[in-house]
Amino acid sequence: MPAPPWSSWEKWLQSPPGQYVLAWEQKCFDHIVADVFGFHAVQIGLPQMNTLMENRMPLHALLMDSNDRQKRVSQFNWHQIEGNANELPFASESIDLLVLPHVLEFAADPHQILREVERVLRPEGRLVISGFNPASLWGARQYLSRLIGSPYLPRDGQFISLIRVKDWLQLLNFSLDRGHFGCYKLPLSGESEMARMDFLEPMGNRWWPIFGAVFLVSAIKRQQGIRLIGQIQTKRIPAISQLSPAAESRQNLQHHEDQVN
Repeated sequence: MPAPPWSSWEKWLQSPPGQYVLAWEQKCFDHIVADVFGFHAVQIGLPQMNTLMENRMPLHALLMDSNDRQKRVSQFNWHQIEGNANELPFASESIDLLVLPHVLEFAADPHQILREVERVLRPEGRLVISGFNPASLWGARQYLSRLIGSPYLPRDGQFISLIRVKDWLQLLNFSLDRGHFGCYKLPLSGESEMARMDFLEPMGNRWWPIFGAVFLVSAIKRQQGIRLIGQIQTKRIPAISQLSPAAESRQNLQHHEDQVN
């Protein structure tokens, strides 16, 4: 297994495009997690951003890799847990909200992480995922840069399409709740160049929404219902004989007494 690209990923997040992505995702996470209720909320990785800031659950925790920078973690008020996303250190059905910001695309086995997420989430628990969209201008530049130059995004990321993420979630009995695309600026590196492209945000959101550089999707874990196996034996209920009205029964009883007397 190759080593996680924490150094290049962290360096990219400090660049103008990285700060642009973090700012957009922070707004989306704040909106989505604000109405999720329960007791335990966990963010996996990316200590540069607090995705649980607007959530009102009593316990917020951050699952960190051993290579995460501690100085980034201390700026937020949450519990710190060191562990591996492939083997989450939580009991089954114990978490109400799990957030995976750019976790799957840097994982050696993203489907294993989703299986662990399904295990630890409570029924009707919420999962929120963010990632880069390969079907975007940023994704196209990343693909071409592998052939003709230096990559625009971290080289070691294996960017996964939203369609594939949806398929994985549906196989694990998740139902999609909502989703967002964003970051429609051109893939440039300079801060001044990025600032001059603010007008592309409303245009992209209206005219080419699915081609945003970043996607964010929310899903709910559904409890699998009970299924009956085999043929159901149907048995006809025997018909009940017609009962005599109470008035008629009293007349018959009076006639019988008259005959006896």
